[in-house]
Amino acid sequence: MPETSLDMIVRDARPDDAAGVAAVLNAIIAAGEPVAFDAPLTAEAERLYIAEFPERGVFHVAVRQDDGVIVGFQSLEPFAASIHAFDHVGVIGTYVAGDCRRRGVARCLFAATFEAARRQGFEKIFTYIRADNPTALAAYASQGFEVVGRARRQARFGDRYVDEVFVERFL
Repeated sequence: MPETSLDMIVRDARPDDAAGVAAVLNAIIAAGEPVAFDAPLTAEAERLYIAEFPERGVFHVAVRQDDGVIVGFQSLEPFAASIHAFDHVGVIGTYVAGDCRRRGVARCLFAATFEAARRQGFEKIFTYIRADNPTALAAYASQGFEVVGRARRQARFGDRYVDEVFVERFL
């Protein structure tokens, strides 16, 4: 049974959110959770990423209302900005702080991102998920994503290979 939902807001990310975004992602990496990132990010690198985020992209943060802490984030970028045949496709990534999972954070992020993506002209959202990440696969499935393929040995972590599962959802 899920815990009580958090009192939070979802809003567009700003460069000054960089430390909070990096903190969420770096905690996931440090815990050894199944994500593609294998090294921590600096707040400065994240600040630059947010500042230079594609104009057509969508980058949201979920912020706890009582203390202003970022508890999750979601980014959606054009699939291949230089190839207009893919203008309708976005690539999404979703990250939620470990102690805030199953409390509505991802659900709120997806709702806000789907709405913004439609306004930006996206018709389809696509992503890759590590095959050994059943939590992420379930979260995306609960939002209407369907598995459309699998890339064997797509990611390598030291001497260990991991498959990636491709999922998509039409808006």
